[in-house]
Amino acid sequence: MLLAALILSACAVSGFSNPFKSGDTPLPVSQNGMLAEAKADAPQMAALPTDSMHCPQVVAWPHDRLLTIYADGRVGDAQAIMHRGEITRLARQCQIYGDRVVVKYGFAGRVLLGPKGAPGQVTLPVSIKVADADRKVLAKDKADVTTIVPAENPVGYFSMVKEISFPVTMGTRPEDYKVFVAFERTQAGAG
Repeated sequence: MLLAALILSACAVSGFSNPFKSGDTPLPVSQNGMLAEAKADAPQMAALPTDSMHCPQVVAWPHDRLLTIYADGRVGDAQAIMHRGEITRLARQCQIYGDRVVVKYGFAGRVLLGPKGAPGQVTLPVSIKVADADRKVLAKDKADVTTIVPAENPVGYFSMVKEISFPVTMGTRPEDYKVFVAFERTQAGAG
């Protein structure tokens, strides 16, 4: 009973992480908190604290955390960039319920205008997948992030917090699983 309580308490943790820098900041996962972190643009991003190692990792690989939209299908032409989305912050909390894990995850970032971009609303598609150590997908989710890029500043910020649930196979631990966050490249002119 004591062991179960310790495991459950270790999984009810949260933290912000950066897919490309490190540090320690245990903060709650909230949409406003994620947005504030994205706007901070601090030189170092927070990594997950050591006590959150019992939760599945939330990961945005370098290629998946960036999405560039080009005008007129001119993919790769720097002068044809309309806007570029960047996922800059990740966070998660988790709870274990019997043989299931519920992960409350958050991500935040920004949209930068390019030479062919215009101020206004920008919506970018994001996909979320949970995979085990063998890369078998156990759960999926999709979302659209939307921001307004103002005329006076070529940067708009976004944040989103959601939950995803998946089964834990006997003999594995929650930290053996990963939650992958990625921009979808389904838009015409995406690169």
